[in-house]
Amino acid sequence: MSATRTVICLLRNDLRLHDNEMFYWAQRNAEHIVPLYCFDPHHYQGTYHFNFPKTGPFRLRFLLDSVKDLRTTLKKMGSTLFVRHGKPEDVVSDLIKQLGSVATVAFHEEVASEEKCLEKKIKDICSQNKVKVQTFWGSTLYHRDDLPFSQIRGLPDVYTQFRKAVESQSRVRPVFPTPEQVKSPPPGMEEGPIPTFEALGQTEPLEDCRSAFPCHGGETEALARLKHYFWDTNAIATYKETRNGLIGVNYSTKFSPWLALGCISPRYIYDQIKRYEAERTANQSTYWVIFELLWRDYFKFVGLKYGNQIFHINGLQDKHVPWKTDMTLFNAWKEGRTGVPFVDANMRELALTGFMSNRGRQNVASFLTKDLGLDWRLGAEWFEYLLVDHDVCSNYGNWLYSAGIGNDPRENRKFNMIKQGLDYDNNGDYIRQWVPELQGIKGGDVHTPWALSNAALSHAQVQLNVSYPSPIVIAPEWSRHINKKSSGPPSAKGKKGPSFTPRQHKDRGIDFYFSKKNNF
Repeated sequence: MSATRTVICLLRNDLRLHDNEMFYWAQRNAEHIVPLYCFDPHHYQGTYHFNFPKTGPFRLRFLLDSVKDLRTTLKKMGSTLFVRHGKPEDVVSDLIKQLGSVATVAFHEEVASEEKCLEKKIKDICSQNKVKVQTFWGSTLYHRDDLPFSQIRGLPDVYTQFRKAVESQSRVRPVFPTPEQVKSPPPGMEEGPIPTFEALGQTEPLEDCRSAFPCHGGETEALARLKHYFWDTNAIATYKETRNGLIGVNYSTKFSPWLALGCISPRYIYDQIKRYEAERTANQSTYWVIFELLWRDYFKFVGLKYGNQIFHINGLQDKHVPWKTDMTLFNAWKEGRTGVPFVDANMRELALTGFMSNRGRQNVASFLTKDLGLDWRLGAEWFEYLLVDHDVCSNYGNWLYSAGIGNDPRENRKFNMIKQGLDYDNNGDYIRQWVPELQGIKGGDVHTPWALSNAALSHAQVQLNVSYPSPIVIAPEWSRHINKKSSGPPSAKGKKGPSFTPRQHKDRGIDFYFSKKNNF
């Protein structure tokens, strides 16, 4: 290295100090450290096929929170976070020339093609300037080099096979210690302003008091959430029983947005679970959180194995399906006006908060691909735009799965919207929360307003196709779960909807992005 040994630590989806190998390495190999985050204009352009905004308002707000939080943390440790607005390869090139003493550029490796393309550009620039590159792998629970497969192409195409192999043959590496101090940057560097919403072409979203994720971005908030969910409330001990909830903050861990930006390490979560199991209790729920982290790992490794194929319309199986691109149907889906209340409630929650439960994600994806027959990439790119916890591998992997063209050993998987709604929102409280025009319909009848008598609808002050639409499609299997009424308001007979106990499935996941196995 050069005499001054300056290291640029390029941060992307690793916005944390705890369990961050890059900082751990730089602290031991540099005299000066330059922590750098770039707001890449490419991230604020349109999606590839349908030109939706790539980064929506909720994820942008969460990102800005996370960048501000990391800067605050670094300042307490004698450093700061340098922020630039521009292409990372150009920013790094300019800094190398400006500083004149950069020995190494360090970064965590990513999976998808755009991120890999950027990494190649950074390496080329460093090579031209005789600057070394140091890379790390830190986004998954199990390290890529520790997988029990000789090469990534040996990764099983079925999750259960992957899970059993890593659980029996691999180990989770220990967390890296958090530095007590971070070495200072070279003198005279401009910190750089953190951009506003307006500067990035967005409008700051309004807060919605109904949100199941009323949380802020950043490592500080992520660690506080874990402490609350594990140690303050013991909510982890009943996680498996509550994880299919729809209302409130604590029905699931809600770790996914922080995991997506690397504000919390999956290894740290694992480490805390093992400590919790040793000090308090170990049960199916504590294991199930690890199980969910494994699903997240799996999709990362599927992305490594298949590359750009995860974005192809025919999916991993090269399966030709006559997908439609009917934008009238798609707009009804994305705006929550399909006339199917369980779908509409979930889509409205997403539009107004940037978050949706796993149960909701499974159902709206099944509805788009199986009931409407629309191109699955419409759904994937809409999720990419709006979800606060968007993760490219989890998002596209799960949409492929729902569309039946991904990692899916079962043919013709399809959700029954009415049964699912009654199973998980038996009394209709979730629907009435997000579809207020149906508040007058009591109990489980709110799932099927089109099946009610005119008298019942009139009593509830609902006019089909006026105050609320009729369904844009009705699947034949729904009829088995509709209790048709001929007269009287829904409350007259005291109906609360049938009582269902959701069936458990041994490989149902994932809380951290988008659940898998399901109830039909």
